[in-house]
Amino acid sequence: MNKSEFKNIITNIPKAEIHIHIEAVITLDSVKKLYKKRFGTAMSKEDQDSLFAYEDLNGFIQSFLKVQDLVTCEQDFDLVFDDLKNYLVKNGVSYCEAFFAPTAFLKKGFDYGKMVEIFHKNIAAIKEETGIVIKLLMDVSRTFGIENALHNYELLKQYPCDDIIGIGLGGAEKKGPAAEYKDVYELAIKEGYKAVAHAGEDVGPESIWDAIDILHSQRIGHGITAIQDEKLMDALKERQIPVEVCITSNTFTKAVVKKASEHPIRNFFDKGMLVTVNTDDPVFFKTTLIDELWICHKELNFTMDEIKQLIKNSFTASFLSDDEKSDWCKKVDQAF
Repeated sequence: MNKSEFKNIITNIPKAEIHIHIEAVITLDSVKKLYKKRFGTAMSKEDQDSLFAYEDLNGFIQSFLKVQDLVTCEQDFDLVFDDLKNYLVKNGVSYCEAFFAPTAFLKKGFDYGKMVEIFHKNIAAIKEETGIVIKLLMDVSRTFGIENALHNYELLKQYPCDDIIGIGLGGAEKKGPAAEYKDVYELAIKEGYKAVAHAGEDVGPESIWDAIDILHSQRIGHGITAIQDEKLMDALKERQIPVEVCITSNTFTKAVVKKASEHPIRNFFDKGMLVTVNTDDPVFFKTTLIDELWICHKELNFTMDEIKQLIKNSFTASFLSDDEKSDWCKKVDQAF
């Protein structure tokens, strides 16, 4: 089967994506619009090349922050959500749990309450227009420290919104050990919020152990260094803690793998771990959800039945109700 045939089949299968950052779905055209608004001049080819020039995770994070800096007011998120909608439609995504990182915007003086209003307006409009359901997870962010994380969490409580269902821990993993964020995770889980964490992206399996045993994270973002610890893989399998795999992103950071064919998702899947396929940051890594599933089929020898299971896993690993998960999995079976 060639990629075109694969794409024709997979596009029409309902899918969930549960590890994606809203600011990283923004298109290059939108980046150029925001740049012109921010600086009053067109974005040069040199500026564009510089923005997307990075060779490791920390370099990528700096570029991510630069894109965030192009957003100059709360209303600019209309553009972000328009691009998110188009991305989800193009990839046949029916349900999405996406991260948003408020810290950089708050430091620029944005009003969190206005941000939430704009998020809600756009999410409601997308559902009405397309039927796609979007839920958000606030990235409390290890990049800015625990006090900032607690402040973000207080805003989450101060401005409750049904669209925002919990917290995540992103940012530079080496600079912010998961264990340091125990307090904010204890609060969130105690008060009924969902809690997930990036771990094992470019730090060893000890980071994942901390995320599941200290933070009690309900899902693990990336998690690829679990391949270095057989007991950890056993624990993830036995507890059925979902792992949000992002193959192209992981290949880029080169922490564990340098090419897709080496990615441990195949080992995880064969072991019986609950693995899901996601894109992380589509515009930065020049990928889509369909591309990631194609990599699984072409480079990692997943059969079409296994591709179907990966798609169903993303619904199973989501924070939908059990009945909703069951309904979506039946729809996947029917579509195949």
